[in-house]
Amino acid sequence: MPGIRIAYRAGDQPNNAFSLNVLNPGEIAATAGTSGVVYGVSDEVKYDPASRVNTFAHVNHSPELNRLGVLLCINGTGIQYSWLKQHLAQKEMNYPALNDLSMKAPIGSDGLLMLPFGNGAERMLGNKDLGATIKNINFNIHTSAHLARAAQEGVAFSMHYGMEIMKEIGIHPTVIRAGWANMFLSKVFRETLAEISGSTIELYDTDGSIGAANGAGIGSGIYASFDEAFENLNRRMVVEPTHQEQEKYAEAFGQWNDVLDKCINI
Repeated sequence: MPGIRIAYRAGDQPNNAFSLNVLNPGEIAATAGTSGVVYGVSDEVKYDPASRVNTFAHVNHSPELNRLGVLLCINGTGIQYSWLKQHLAQKEMNYPALNDLSMKAPIGSDGLLMLPFGNGAERMLGNKDLGATIKNINFNIHTSAHLARAAQEGVAFSMHYGMEIMKEIGIHPTVIRAGWANMFLSKVFRETLAEISGSTIELYDTDGSIGAANGAGIGSGIYASFDEAFENLNRRMVVEPTHQEQEKYAEAFGQWNDVLDKCINI
């Protein structure tokens, strides 16, 4: 129709990243719902020949300023935690209670490991469908608390595994931003991801719909600048890596990674 002008358009993950003010190299947007996504911004024109991650123009890319979005998708994240709640947790246990339960198990879950890849083929694993794996259960040691923690650690470790792939094409995370939602509501998950990645995690009251509104506001001239559009972005929490238990997290990830390698190479 005459007179109609498109002020903003974006896919769901670039839009989610935009809602979190992820616009510059070193910034990463993440989500851990049914599936999980890590979306980073790079100023280098690179791509992954194996297509384990995808690269495309970010919402603020221009001929004068390279801003490329690099997207990692993990099919099995929150759906693993949902499966655990439905089938292994007590019926009256909700997610906050399950999160609290996971805090009763130590870092590394006393050797119990979970690979969360039970939701179809994983692109970052070369499109292999490994299925989910629960490894090293000891009936004399492990409890429901260990299962809850191992599930969360498995998702955090899989995100870290993917971020190592992203580094190959120019994504060097300094800060991970996410909405105050899904698995980021868990203290164990937040701290595991922060410690194993070495990145600060910032959590905000926002979602993709707010990103779309801000984008349309900037594109139509309602907002004079990006800074003005994000003036009311409310930061709920900051999680800094402490490095106090670095050896324990590194050991737990190393054991998890060894199991993953064996499953890939069967």
